[in-house]
Amino acid sequence: MGLVAVCSRRASRSSSACFIVTMLLSLAYMPCEAYLSSTFYDKMCPSALNTIRTSIRTAVSRERRMAASLIRLHFHDCFVQGCDASILLDEAASATSERNALQNLRSARGYEVIEAAKSQVESICPRVVSCADILAVAARDASVAVGGPTWTVKLGRRDSTSASLSQAETDLPRFADGLEKIISLFDNKGLSARDMVALSGSHTIGQAQCVTFRDRIYNNASDIDAGFASTRKRRCPTNDGNGNLAPLDLVTPNSFDNNYFKNLIQRKALLESDQVLFSGGSTDSIVSEYSKSPATFNSDFASAMVKMGDIELLTGSSGVIRKLCSAVN
Repeated sequence: MGLVAVCSRRASRSSSACFIVTMLLSLAYMPCEAYLSSTFYDKMCPSALNTIRTSIRTAVSRERRMAASLIRLHFHDCFVQGCDASILLDEAASATSERNALQNLRSARGYEVIEAAKSQVESICPRVVSCADILAVAARDASVAVGGPTWTVKLGRRDSTSASLSQAETDLPRFADGLEKIISLFDNKGLSARDMVALSGSHTIGQAQCVTFRDRIYNNASDIDAGFASTRKRRCPTNDGNGNLAPLDLVTPNSFDNNYFKNLIQRKALLESDQVLFSGGSTDSIVSEYSKSPATFNSDFASAMVKMGDIELLTGSSGVIRKLCSAVN
């Protein structure tokens, strides 16, 4: 006999009780909401965060550029299947490894840094801390290591057992994307245009390959400073040097600051996808605001990183804790 029939028969005597039972059964079939907490590992692995921090500081002290690479790695992870460490799975672990996506191939870096941090955490707390959480914490610690903002990282993510090359190629921005395309990609992940501009500010550090900005510096368009283009041509010839590097921020390439936005206003963005943020469109005012207020930029960047870290989470039994970040094990 169904619940509705029972409730109908006894409505006069126990309508309130039936209502409670009905609500409880309804709740039982509702999906559980993902729950993260900054104190998730406090009892299970109290030294986890300090261990990760030390490992990341060591890596960044060896190579300053690594800070930008780790922030980008976390971003490229979260935009494909959510923040689940799927980007860390190599070709041996997944035939559809995201490492081979056009937006990652020969440009995504830092895999070995995350693996080293994971190894150190595993030595003290085996199979407790996920690769997804290590990557999220590493992005924060990398920012701090080069003078950028800090934020509270919520923890409790689980790792995926699969990757998606096709989703990486459709959901990750490309260096020649226009403004509306970029806004749409971020909106699909629950991030606003303001979040997008703030997160793009991470290009205040790091470098890009010649192949990603060659068209921009040679097209003689009105949206690029002629002197800036001439300087960049020295290490980016028309038909050679695809892998030659140039700093995304020519002024302070190794410091996390707001010079990136000042560069946009001066038409000195290295990538087309950066310059479109200040090109007479809807995000011009945000760029202007950040160029004048580093405090506002830092605050918004931190908030956007927290928000990005909540994309499509795996928690509890929905995922696993990998022993090696590059493999399903």
